[in-house]
Amino acid sequence: MAKKYNIKEIYYTLQGEGHHTGKPAVFCRFAGCNLWNGLEEDRHKAICQFCDTDFWGTDGVNGGKYIAKDLAEMIASLWPDANKSDCYVVFTGGEPLLQLDEDLTASVHKVGFEIAIETNGTIELPIGVDWVCVSPKANTDILLKNGNELKLVYPQLGMDPADFVDWDFDYHYLQPMDNAYLSKNTEACVGYCKDNPKWNLSIQTHKLINIP
Repeated sequence: MAKKYNIKEIYYTLQGEGHHTGKPAVFCRFAGCNLWNGLEEDRHKAICQFCDTDFWGTDGVNGGKYIAKDLAEMIASLWPDANKSDCYVVFTGGEPLLQLDEDLTASVHKVGFEIAIETNGTIELPIGVDWVCVSPKANTDILLKNGNELKLVYPQLGMDPADFVDWDFDYHYLQPMDNAYLSKNTEACVGYCKDNPKWNLSIQTHKLINIP
Protein backbone atom coordinates (compact mmCIF):
# COMPACT_ATOMS: atom_id res chain seq x y z
CA MET A 1 0.00 0.00 0.00
CA ALA A 2 1.34 3.42 -0.98
CA LYS A 3 2.43 5.74 1.80
CA LYS A 4 0.06 8.58 2.61
CA TYR A 5 1.23 11.98 3.78
CA ASN A 6 -0.78 13.87 6.39
CA ILE A 7 -1.18 17.43 5.16
CA LYS A 8 -2.61 20.31 7.18
CA GLU A 9 -2.95 22.74 4.29
CA ILE A 10 -1.67 23.66 0.82
CA TYR A 11 -1.94 27.16 -0.60
CA TYR A 12 -0.33 29.61 -3.02
CA THR A 13 1.15 32.79 -1.56
CA LEU A 14 4.35 34.83 -1.29
CA GLN A 15 7.19 33.74 0.94
CA GLY A 16 6.95 36.02 3.95
CA GLU A 17 10.31 35.71 5.70
CA GLY A 18 13.96 34.82 5.28
CA HIS A 19 16.06 34.87 2.14
CA HIS A 20 13.21 34.42 -0.35
CA THR A 21 10.88 37.06 1.10
CA GLY A 22 8.41 38.11 -1.59
CA LYS A 23 8.94 35.05 -3.78
CA PRO A 24 5.76 33.38 -5.11
CA ALA A 25 5.48 29.88 -3.68
CA VAL A 26 3.12 27.04 -2.96
CA PHE A 27 3.23 26.24 0.74
CA CYS A 28 2.60 22.63 1.72
CA ARG A 29 2.24 22.28 5.47
CA PHE A 30 2.65 18.81 6.94
CA ALA A 31 0.66 17.90 10.02
CA GLY A 32 2.66 17.01 13.12
CA CYS A 33 5.87 18.04 14.84
CA ASN A 34 8.45 16.39 17.06
CA LEU A 35 8.73 19.41 19.38
CA TRP A 36 5.04 19.90 20.25
CA ASN A 37 1.82 18.00 19.58
CA GLY A 38 0.08 21.19 18.45
CA LEU A 39 -2.59 21.16 21.16
CA GLU A 40 -2.77 24.45 23.02
CA GLU A 41 -3.49 22.77 26.35
CA ASP A 42 -0.13 20.96 26.04
CA ARG A 43 1.95 23.97 25.01
CA HIS A 44 3.54 24.17 28.48
CA LYS A 45 5.02 20.70 27.87
CA ALA A 46 6.39 21.51 24.42
CA ILE A 47 10.10 21.64 23.68
CA CYS A 48 9.36 24.68 21.51
CA GLN A 49 6.79 26.84 23.29
CA PHE A 50 6.70 29.86 20.96
CA CYS A 51 5.33 28.17 17.82
CA ASP A 52 2.72 30.37 16.11
CA THR A 53 1.54 27.87 13.49
CA ASP A 54 -1.49 25.59 13.42
CA PHE A 55 -0.17 22.22 12.21
CA TRP A 56 -2.58 19.93 14.04
CA GLY A 57 -4.87 17.75 11.95
CA THR A 58 -5.62 17.70 8.22
CA ASP A 59 -8.55 20.11 8.10
CA GLY A 60 -6.94 23.15 6.47
CA VAL A 61 -7.30 24.39 2.89
CA ASN A 62 -6.59 21.43 0.58
CA GLY A 63 -5.60 19.39 3.64
CA GLY A 64 -5.97 15.64 3.79
CA LYS A 65 -4.09 12.38 3.29
CA TYR A 66 -2.27 12.09 -0.05
CA ILE A 67 -0.09 9.58 -1.84
CA ALA A 68 3.01 11.13 -3.43
CA LYS A 69 1.65 11.41 -7.00
CA ASP A 70 -1.62 13.00 -5.89
CA LEU A 71 0.13 15.44 -3.56
CA ALA A 72 2.49 16.52 -6.34
CA GLU A 73 -0.47 17.05 -8.66
CA MET A 74 -2.31 19.11 -6.06
CA ILE A 75 0.75 21.32 -5.59
CA ALA A 76 1.10 21.76 -9.34
CA SER A 77 -2.58 22.63 -9.74
CA LEU A 78 -2.14 25.70 -7.53
CA TRP A 79 0.61 27.26 -9.64
CA PRO A 80 -0.91 30.04 -11.79
CA ASP A 81 1.46 29.88 -14.75
CA ALA A 82 0.25 27.35 -17.30
CA ASN A 83 3.81 27.13 -18.66
CA LYS A 84 4.97 26.03 -15.19
CA SER A 85 7.97 28.37 -15.07
CA ASP A 86 9.88 29.16 -11.85
CA CYS A 87 7.72 26.71 -9.88
CA TYR A 88 8.59 26.71 -6.20
CA VAL A 89 7.14 24.77 -3.28
CA VAL A 90 7.99 25.18 0.40
CA PHE A 91 7.48 22.11 2.56
CA THR A 92 6.91 23.23 6.12
CA GLY A 93 5.04 22.21 9.23
CA GLY A 94 5.15 21.44 12.06
CA GLU A 95 8.22 19.47 11.11
CA PRO A 96 8.25 18.43 7.43
CA LEU A 97 11.08 15.92 7.77
CA LEU A 98 8.88 13.62 9.83
CA GLN A 99 7.18 12.76 6.53
CA LEU A 100 9.08 14.15 3.55
CA ASP A 101 10.94 11.39 1.71
CA GLU A 102 12.62 10.64 -1.61
CA ASP A 103 9.41 9.33 -3.21
CA LEU A 104 7.71 12.66 -2.62
CA THR A 105 10.64 14.83 -3.70
CA ALA A 106 10.92 12.79 -6.91
CA SER A 107 7.18 13.16 -7.60
CA VAL A 108 7.31 16.92 -7.03
CA HIS A 109 10.37 17.32 -9.25
CA LYS A 110 8.49 15.45 -11.99
CA VAL A 111 5.84 18.16 -12.05
CA GLY A 112 8.52 20.82 -12.44
CA PHE A 113 8.95 22.28 -8.95
CA GLU A 114 12.01 23.40 -7.06
CA ILE A 115 11.72 22.11 -3.49
CA ALA A 116 12.46 24.09 -0.34
CA ILE A 117 12.00 23.04 3.26
CA GLU A 118 11.75 24.87 6.56
CA THR A 119 12.90 22.50 9.29
CA ASN A 120 14.05 22.56 12.91
CA GLY A 121 17.09 20.53 11.82
CA THR A 122 16.63 17.54 14.13
CA ILE A 123 16.02 14.97 11.35
CA GLU A 124 18.25 14.04 8.41
CA LEU A 125 17.34 15.17 4.89
CA PRO A 126 16.06 12.89 2.14
CA ILE A 127 17.52 13.16 -1.35
CA GLY A 128 15.99 15.81 -3.58
CA VAL A 129 15.67 18.96 -1.48
CA ASP A 130 16.90 22.04 -3.37
CA TRP A 131 16.80 24.74 -0.67
CA VAL A 132 17.33 24.01 3.02
CA CYS A 133 16.27 26.49 5.69
CA VAL A 134 17.05 25.39 9.25
CA SER A 135 15.45 27.19 12.19
CA PRO A 136 17.15 25.85 15.35
CA LYS A 137 15.19 25.50 18.54
CA ALA A 138 16.64 25.43 22.05
CA ASN A 139 17.00 22.14 23.91
CA THR A 140 17.13 20.01 20.74
CA ASP A 141 19.76 17.83 19.13
CA ILE A 142 20.37 19.58 15.80
CA LEU A 143 21.65 17.25 13.08
CA LEU A 144 21.53 19.59 10.06
CA LYS A 145 24.46 21.96 10.47
CA ASN A 146 24.79 22.91 6.82
CA GLY A 147 22.41 24.17 4.19
CA ASN A 148 21.35 27.32 2.38
CA GLU A 149 19.76 29.41 5.12
CA LEU A 150 19.95 29.40 8.90
CA LYS A 151 17.07 31.38 10.43
CA LEU A 152 17.29 31.78 14.19
CA VAL A 153 14.28 33.06 16.11
CA TYR A 154 15.73 35.52 18.64
CA PRO A 155 16.01 35.75 21.55
CA GLN A 156 15.77 32.16 22.74
CA LEU A 157 16.91 31.23 26.21
CA GLY A 158 20.02 29.09 25.91
CA MET A 159 20.71 29.92 22.24
CA ASP A 160 23.48 32.36 21.39
CA PRO A 161 23.77 33.40 17.70
CA ALA A 162 27.55 33.32 18.12
CA ASP A 163 27.33 29.53 18.41
CA PHE A 164 26.06 29.29 14.82
CA VAL A 165 28.35 31.58 12.86
CA ASP A 166 30.70 28.79 11.81
CA TRP A 167 27.94 26.45 10.65
CA ASP A 168 28.05 25.86 6.91
CA PHE A 169 25.14 27.98 5.65
CA ASP A 170 25.10 30.47 2.80
CA TYR A 171 23.01 32.96 4.79
CA HIS A 172 22.41 33.65 8.47
CA TYR A 173 19.21 35.39 9.61
CA LEU A 174 17.91 36.59 12.96
CA GLN A 175 14.12 36.77 13.22
CA PRO A 176 12.42 38.54 16.15
CA MET A 177 10.36 36.23 18.30
CA ASP A 178 6.70 37.17 17.84
CA ASN A 179 5.35 37.42 21.36
CA ALA A 180 4.27 40.15 23.74
CA TYR A 181 7.79 41.59 23.50
CA LEU A 182 7.97 41.76 19.68
CA SER A 183 9.01 45.41 19.58
CA LYS A 184 11.81 44.82 22.10
CA ASN A 185 12.84 41.62 20.32
CA THR A 186 12.98 43.42 16.97
CA GLU A 187 15.17 46.13 18.47
CA ALA A 188 17.48 43.45 19.87
CA CYS A 189 17.72 41.74 16.47
CA VAL A 190 18.49 45.01 14.70
CA GLY A 191 21.21 45.81 17.20
CA TYR A 192 22.74 42.35 16.99
CA CYS A 193 22.80 42.37 13.16
CA LYS A 194 24.42 45.81 13.12
CA ASP A 195 27.09 44.66 15.56
CA ASN A 196 27.57 41.29 13.82
CA PRO A 197 27.28 41.80 10.04
CA LYS A 198 27.33 38.09 9.23
CA TRP A 199 23.72 38.14 10.40
CA ASN A 200 20.80 39.63 8.44
CA LEU A 201 17.40 40.64 9.75
CA SER A 202 14.36 38.53 8.81
CA ILE A 203 10.93 40.06 9.35
CA GLN A 204 7.64 38.14 9.05
CA THR A 205 6.30 40.40 6.32
CA HIS A 206 3.29 38.13 5.66
CA LYS A 207 1.92 39.17 9.04
CA LEU A 208 2.44 42.85 8.24
CA ILE A 209 0.52 42.66 4.95
CA ASN A 210 -2.01 40.07 6.18
CA ILE A 211 -1.40 37.19 3.78
CA PRO A 212 -1.11 33.47 4.70
